[in-house]
Amino acid sequence: MRDGILIGIDAGTSVIKSIAFSVTGEQLAAAAIPNRYATFPDGGAEQDMARTWADTAATLKELTEKIPNLAARLIAISVTGQGDGMWLIDKAGEPVAPAWLWLDARAAAITEAFAASKDYPAHYQRTGTGVNACQMSMQLAWMNRNRPEVLARATTGFHCKDWLYFKLTGDRRTDPSEANFTFGQYATRSYAPEVLDVLGASDAKRLLPEIVEGTEVAGGLTPEAAALTGLKAGTPVTLGYVDVLCTGLGGGLYDPKGETGCTIVGSTGMHMKIAPSAQHVKLNAELSGYTMCFPVPGMYAQIQSNMASTLNIDWLLDVGRDVLASQGVERTRGDLLKGLDERVMAAEPARAIFHPYISQAGERGPVMEPAARAMFTGLELGMGFAGMMRSVFEGLCFASRDCYSAMGDIPREVRVTGGAARSKALRVMLASTLKAPVRSVQREEAGAAGAAMMAAVQQKLYPDMNACVAEWVDPLLGPVTEPDPELARRYDGAFVIYKQTRETMRPLWRAMVANRAS
Repeated sequence: MRDGILIGIDAGTSVIKSIAFSVTGEQLAAAAIPNRYATFPDGGAEQDMARTWADTAATLKELTEKIPNLAARLIAISVTGQGDGMWLIDKAGEPVAPAWLWLDARAAAITEAFAASKDYPAHYQRTGTGVNACQMSMQLAWMNRNRPEVLARATTGFHCKDWLYFKLTGDRRTDPSEANFTFGQYATRSYAPEVLDVLGASDAKRLLPEIVEGTEVAGGLTPEAAALTGLKAGTPVTLGYVDVLCTGLGGGLYDPKGETGCTIVGSTGMHMKIAPSAQHVKLNAELSGYTMCFPVPGMYAQIQSNMASTLNIDWLLDVGRDVLASQGVERTRGDLLKGLDERVMAAEPARAIFHPYISQAGERGPVMEPAARAMFTGLELGMGFAGMMRSVFEGLCFASRDCYSAMGDIPREVRVTGGAARSKALRVMLASTLKAPVRSVQREEAGAAGAAMMAAVQQKLYPDMNACVAEWVDPLLGPVTEPDPELARRYDGAFVIYKQTRETMRPLWRAMVANRAS
């Protein structure tokens, strides 16, 4: 068993990955395919479900070519993926429409109206989670009003990982994290989908699949999936929690006392703290954030999320690439990132302030504002590309502090993971903004690792998650990045301005969106 292998699948917004791990957490091999989705002028963001499964199966097949005798050594597979969204299938198991992603903003008006209604506070108390245009509840309401013929053909409503789990096992199931923060009652970890009644979409309740706990229950790989992937039929498959929680688990969030935070600097920004019990959950006056069941009995993760994180960096990189392309010079994002850390750190701190609301869906944490848009405040002559990029980095750090502040005290230590966590400049700015030590986890694939850790516990390779974390996570904690006292003082003042500007701009953002719509 000690030479056995676990596979974690992480179907993200940018990349679909399958990662092979030893039973002690060592990464053995990886296979990845860039993800593809389409965006539309009306705010839509859709993904081809059949292609998503084909790409996932291809990554599993590639692992069999990289690891000798993988099929015989494989103990279990676990799958996680991008959260929110709506992946609808019919009775035969076929998609009835392309998947709607978490980037989709078409339900923004429905979301805003519900958030302003008398029914919203009760929904927030049940779920511990603020509504957002990308949640399945809001998207089902939009579909019910605008494309009822599509909804009528559907028999099951999945999220991304649920769809892949279905294709792997044939089982129509979801996990406690996404089921509860959208349709449930977090204190009991069960469905309480009254929100669909309020939204006039009561019939959509029939789409909600069974909730299963992935650290306890496993399905079996179907013969069809086995043929596609080169793996053995019957191989145990566990359903992981949503990617943010698996990334948090693999990235050092687990803390029985709830004193450690975890920030994921990925396509979206997630900022998490553990609540050791339902009684420790702290809801906020803004009625925002997420309360998610954690894959440890009785525990919850409280989360505030800024809608777009590294998407802001990608946007500015693409602006630079576009200028170069206009002069016949082709460069990748990776090309422009070379040496960027040094140039960013050499730029003046907090010279301008950037609000990182680049997504068309607006912002969801700690304030819910679908009309929010990205903006620079304080640009001056003399600020170049590196100076603007520093402002973007700092804006992501201010967003992190904004989110942690809404959940109470800033954690004593923050573990940071995600693609941008590799940036030393970002870690220094984050530690100085939060005035707390920051520590990265030396694992490239925390999301896939978290999913695999759930499979390891389900397969009884460890007696509990505490033992698994001690072997999979603790040895990989990197060195501490301490706050810079001078930067911390400067960022204190800039953060006040950041919040004041955000509040001042809210009616103006709404006016801009209304003007564009007209």
